Amino acid sequence: MSLTKSAADLLAVIGTAAGCVGVLVAVLAHLRLRRLRRDYSVLQSGDSAESFVAAAARQVEAVARLRAEVSAVGRRVGDLRLDLADALRHVAVVRYDAFRDMGGRMSFSAALLDDAGDGLVITAIHGRTETRSYAKGVKAGNSDQQLSPEERQAITFAMRPDVDGPPAAVAGHAPAVAVGDRGLPEQER
Repeated sequence: MSLTKSAADLLAVIGTAAGCVGVLVAVLAHLRLRRLRRDYSVLQSGDSAESFVAAAARQVEAVARLRAEVSAVGRRVGDLRLDLADALRHVAVVRYDAFRDMGGRMSFSAALLDDAGDGLVITAIHGRTETRSYAKGVKAGNSDQQLSPEERQAITFAMRPDVDGPPAAVAGHAPAVAVGDRGLPEQER
């Protein structure tokens, strides 16, 4: 089978064009490979220094360790919050005159409660010749034993959400002194 001259010329032109396209693709691939090698050499420092890739891998490991530590600290904070809820950190003291013939507000009731309102209230009644002390258990802000108005007031002051203003006086008694969560006495009236 013989080709005509025009068919052979056409095949030669097509082959030359395909060869030129192949050479062009090879040149472009070579240029891209050279650029990739240059970029990679930037990532790889010399023999003595650590490469960027190794430094990035080291940082990824460090971040993973830090995340594990943060998770452990978060669990520990949760445990501490549970422990703190059981701490007697709500405190209030109500001072008053237990007897009309005595002044100086020497008698007091002190409430020491946790976040649930559990704890105790301590009362000391000061008289001319003696002082009597009482301690009553408190559960959820109440007691199995009868509470005096001053003891109820101390429990109320200890459980109130804010400790900014001075407490009101019990009817017939001098104003009270309350000690807030921080243990700092509030201003007396």
